[in-house]
Amino acid sequence: MRFTHGIVVAVLLFLLRAVAQQPAQVPPPAASDSSQPTHPAAEDPAFKARQQVESRQPSTVPPNLPPAPATIDQVVDRLVERERNLMKMLEDRTPIVETYLQNVTFDAQLGPVPRDDRYFLGRMDFSESIDRKDYMKQPSMEKRLLGGFTKFFNVQYQPLGFSWMIFADRDDFDREHYDFRYDHREFLGEVRCLVFDVTPRKNAGKGRFLGRIWVEDRDFNIVRLNGTYAPRPRNGYFFHMDSWRLNLVPGYWVPAYIYSEEGDFRSGAKNNIAFKAQSRLWGYNVKSGKEDELTQVRVDSTVKDESPAAQDASPLQAERQWQQQAADNVLERLQRAGLAAPKGDVDNVLQTVVNNLQVTNNLVLPTPVRTRVLLTTPLETFSVGNTIVISRGLIDVLPDETSLAAILAHELAHIVLGHNTYSQYAFNDRMLFSDESTYSNLGFKHSAAEETEADTKAIELLKNSPYGQKLENAGLFLKALQSSAPHLPALLTAHLGNNLSDKSRITRLPELINSAPTLEVNKLDQVAALPLGGRVKMNGWDDRVELIKSQPVALTSSRDKKPFEVTPFFPRLTRIDSGDKDSTIGQR
Repeated sequence: MRFTHGIVVAVLLFLLRAVAQQPAQVPPPAASDSSQPTHPAAEDPAFKARQQVESRQPSTVPPNLPPAPATIDQVVDRLVERERNLMKMLEDRTPIVETYLQNVTFDAQLGPVPRDDRYFLGRMDFSESIDRKDYMKQPSMEKRLLGGFTKFFNVQYQPLGFSWMIFADRDDFDREHYDFRYDHREFLGEVRCLVFDVTPRKNAGKGRFLGRIWVEDRDFNIVRLNGTYAPRPRNGYFFHMDSWRLNLVPGYWVPAYIYSEEGDFRSGAKNNIAFKAQSRLWGYNVKSGKEDELTQVRVDSTVKDESPAAQDASPLQAERQWQQQAADNVLERLQRAGLAAPKGDVDNVLQTVVNNLQVTNNLVLPTPVRTRVLLTTPLETFSVGNTIVISRGLIDVLPDETSLAAILAHELAHIVLGHNTYSQYAFNDRMLFSDESTYSNLGFKHSAAEETEADTKAIELLKNSPYGQKLENAGLFLKALQSSAPHLPALLTAHLGNNLSDKSRITRLPELINSAPTLEVNKLDQVAALPLGGRVKMNGWDDRVELIKSQPVALTSSRDKKPFEVTPFFPRLTRIDSGDKDSTIGQR
C-alpha cells in the first residue's frame, strides 16, 4: 500500500508540474456529458492521473492496444468482447472436467456432514454444440443436477448445463440482455478487480445469469462468477455456483474451479436439496512432448563397445526391460489422456519418502522406484512395474508424512514382492484406445492374497524406517477414513487400482487401524485427515502439479476439521507475467 501511495503521489506531482508549464490562456477541458456514466474508478486520483498522462503522451501507448475505457459502458463493452474472445479461443479445446459432489445432512455437533457422494469425470468439447464424453458409466442419479437439466451428465447436451457454470451466458452476454451495475473495486490475490452486479433484463428469457462478476482491470477479463440463473424452469432447478478462472495463458483467464452449494440449515428451514460440489477443469493443452524428436540430430558412433553391458540382454534382463516398457507405455498413455501429471516437484517429494523406506530397509532393487501423481480426486494408489502412482485426492487428505509413507509402503511392498506382472501393456497396440475408455482398457488390481502379503511387508518396512515411531498417525488417518467410509463410496472407489475399502470397512493396513489411538472428534490437536484440496494445486493448462505452501490455520471447533469434505475454492489470483514463478497457478 505504501508503495502504491508513493506512485500516486509521484504521478500527481508530475501532472501538477506539467499543468503549471502550460500557457495561461489554454481553455479548460469541456465538461463531460452528465448522461454518460463514468468509469467506476473515475473518482480515483490515480485513475485520473493515468488518463491524463496517456492523453498527453499517446506515443507511449502501443497502436495495437485499444484505449483504456473511460466510462461504465466502455468497460462493459470491453469485458463482453473479452468474454467472446475467450469462447472463441476455447472452441478447439477439449479439457478434462471432474465433479465430486457430497450430499450433506446436518449433525448437531459437526454441522453439515456428508451423507453420500457422487463422482463424474469426462472430457468437454467447447465447440458450438457442447459435447461431453464420460470416462466411466454413470449410475442412475438425481435429475436436474447442478446445471438444472436432466441431461447434464449425458454424453451429449446443448450449451445449457455445465457450460453455464463456466460462462455467465454463452450466447447472449451483452448489454441488450443484462444490466451491469458497478459496485466496488476489490483485490483477488494480486489482481485488482472491478466488481459488477449483473441482472437479466425484463423479457431476456429463462436461464439468465443473476449474480456478481469480478473483472480484472488490465485487459478486462472476467476472473470470477458468483450467483445462479433465473428464472428457473418449471420442472428444474438452477443451483448456485462460484466459478473461478486462472491466468494460465497470456491474455486469457481460463475456467479452472467451480464450487456449488445448496442447503439451508437454519432452524425451521426445509432442506429438499442439500449438497456441496467441487468441479475442476484441466488438460486444456495436453501434448505428448515429442513433437521435436524428428528435428533432433542423431550421431552414430563408430566405436564398437565390446563390454558385457553392450551385449544382448540375458533372459532375466530381457524380462525386466519388457516390464519396464509396459510401465512406460502405461504412464505415457495416462498422461496423454489427461489423467496423470507430468514429472515434477511433487514426484520429488514422494520419491524422498520412498527412498527413506528403501535405504533404512537396505532394499536393493534392479531398477529404481519412481513415483507419479494421478490427477483425479478418488482416493487410490496402484503400481505398474517399478512406478508407484498415487491420486491427487489422496495426497490432499493425508495429514502428515508418516501417513503418506504408510500409503507408499504398501505399493513399494508390491514391487519388492514381484506382484506387478502387467507385461501385456508392453504391446503398443494395447494403448490404441480413446481417452474416455481408459478405465475399461487399463487396470492394476491385485488379488486378496497379494494385498494381504503386501500389507504384511509394508508394516515390516515401516517399522524399520524413520516413520516407525509415529505409526499411530497413519493409523488415525485410516481410522478416520473408516469412520467416513459408509458415506463416501464414490471417493473410495478406485478406478485403476484396488479399493482402500470393502463397503464400509477399510481393508488397507488393518494392523495400523487396530493399534491406533481412539479417534476423538472434539480434540482439536488431533487432525486425523484433511479436507479435499488441502495439499496439491494444479495448472489446468499443462497439468503440472505442485504442493500448496499455505500457512496453518488455527482450529476453533470440531466443525473446522472437515475430514475428506468438500470446501469452497478461493484461489489466490496472479497474472502470468507477474514475475512470480508460481504465477501460472492459482493457489488455494
